[in-house]
Amino acid sequence: MSFRTNGDFGKLLLRLSCGGLLILHGYHKTFVDIEPIKEMVSNQGLPGAFAYGTIIGEFVAPMFVIAGFKSRIAAAIVAFNMLMSVVIAHRDIAFKLNDFGGWMIELNMLYMLSAVAVVFLGSGKYSLSRGVGKWD
Repeated sequence: MSFRTNGDFGKLLLRLSCGGLLILHGYHKTFVDIEPIKEMVSNQGLPGAFAYGTIIGEFVAPMFVIAGFKSRIAAAIVAFNMLMSVVIAHRDIAFKLNDFGGWMIELNMLYMLSAVAVVFLGSGKYSLSRGVGKWD
C-alpha cells in the first residue's frame, strides 16, 4: 500500500497535528496558569468555573484525538472549545486581518476546522480503536 493513497495515514497526520499542537496550549492552562482564562470568562458575565472547560477542550480531548480513541467525540469537544475561544476571547478581532494580511483568528480556525474534519473522517486504522466503532 502506498502512502500517497493511504487515507488512514492522512487521518493519523491530521489527528497528530490537531491534537498534538493544541495539547501544548492546554498543558500551560492545566499545569501553569488558568487564572487569565478565569478572568476572561468572568469578564463576559459567565462563572469563572467555565474556564476549566478549556482544560477539557485543550488538554484532555486532544489526548483522545491523538490516541484515536473516541476521536469523533473528542474532536467535537475541541471544535466547540475553539468556537468558544473565538466568541469569548477573540470576537473583537474575528473579522480583522493582521499586519501581514493573515486572519487574526486563523490559528483558532485551523484547530476548529481540523477538529471538524476528524469528526467527519474518524480516527482511521492507525489508532487505538483501529477506526472501528461509531465514535472512532
